[in-house]
Amino acid sequence: MINSISVSELKKLNNINLIDIRSIEKYNSRHILNAINIPMEQLLINSNKYLNKNEKYYIYCQKGMQSRKLCQILQNNGYNVVNVTGGYEAWILNE
Repeated sequence: MINSISVSELKKLNNINLIDIRSIEKYNSRHILNAINIPMEQLLINSNKYLNKNEKYYIYCQKGMQSRKLCQILQNNGYNVVNVTGGYEAWILNE
């Protein structure tokens, strides 16, 4: 089962590893404050370059579907990841 978190729960957290897996263009247009951009393809190909298995990461995309798929793969590979349900669109609606 994939770990997930709602946008309202996410907003209560501080000092977290938040990753935006959307394209660099979408990230540069608007993103959640303090999120870093690692496009999904890069994260799939080089997970160990960007992630540490001893840390927790919160991952989001535009609507939550791609990040959910990615979280499943990363979790199966031993990473501690949490999918942000609804993605960036849910974040905007919750502002």
